[in-house]
Amino acid sequence: MGDPMDLSTTYLGFRLPHPLMPGASPMVDSLDTVQRLEEAGAAAIVMHSLFEEQILQEQWATIYHMDVHAESFGEALSYFPRPGEFALGPEQYLAQIARIKKAVHIPVIASLNGTTAGGWVEYARRMEEAGADALELNVYYLATDPEEPAATVEQRTLDILRTVKQTVSIPVAVKLSPFFSSLAHFATELDVAGADALILFNRFYQPDIDIEQLEVTPRLELSNSSELLLRLRWLAILSEKVRCSLAVTGGVHTARDAIRAIMAGAHAVQMVSALLRGGPAYLRTVLDEMTTWMEEHEYTSLRQMRGSMSLARCPDPAAFERANYIRVLQGWRA
Repeated sequence: MGDPMDLSTTYLGFRLPHPLMPGASPMVDSLDTVQRLEEAGAAAIVMHSLFEEQILQEQWATIYHMDVHAESFGEALSYFPRPGEFALGPEQYLAQIARIKKAVHIPVIASLNGTTAGGWVEYARRMEEAGADALELNVYYLATDPEEPAATVEQRTLDILRTVKQTVSIPVAVKLSPFFSSLAHFATELDVAGADALILFNRFYQPDIDIEQLEVTPRLELSNSSELLLRLRWLAILSEKVRCSLAVTGGVHTARDAIRAIMAGAHAVQMVSALLRGGPAYLRTVLDEMTTWMEEHEYTSLRQMRGSMSLARCPDPAAFERANYIRVLQGWRA
């Protein structure tokens, strides 16, 4: 019998037994589900985000009750989602971090979602004090102002990262969207600014239009494996271009999806939609199938496989660049 398969990886400075973990989702609101994820073999627990709007709402509500005559302020407050629309308020979120830390023996990664380097980032320190082992910064921002240049959008994210890094001593990951004009350059700037990991990519949930009621309506669709392709491309491009860890989220549903992401350069693989559909135990299924595939293809370690299909090591690196665009169009047959 040969040596046992080494699936270990390093992510955010943690030595993990393998790269699979749940991504940010409401699954962490239930301690029972969190424990089932650990039992299924999850390498870490990633919490859903605490939003800047939640923190500001709580802070502003306190001021509002101190000055009930500030009617214009009450109107401004109404633009935020109602408290009942958030599963966990700021204080409840901190308490849930502490409960999860007591319930599991794997790293717990908290998440902050915001768009400005304001007072809300103080919650990064409070998350660390509550027991979080690391932090995701989910800078979910849609640039709709035609007067705002791309450099300003990027600088805002860099400012948030630097502020948080000065506030905490735990590792900090930045969760990105793919919609930057020069993503590779921006990724290296975040790397230099101290990001311990980059997570590719945030999913922008697109609203729909109800043409009968003349309303804009929220719409949520779980991902599928086709969404992984964009992430594979940028993992492959950024692998070996940045020093920090790389994680993938969005589109990983099978063992083959996870393997493709690792070959492109991922250190960690986050799953959400697949676990919402299949339950926590599905993570173990993917891990077992991934191990079997690697054994059948004579891999002895994850390290041997990681980045083998990155831009730097791919036998056909042009396939990740413009040549692929031309080839696909020219190869189409009706």
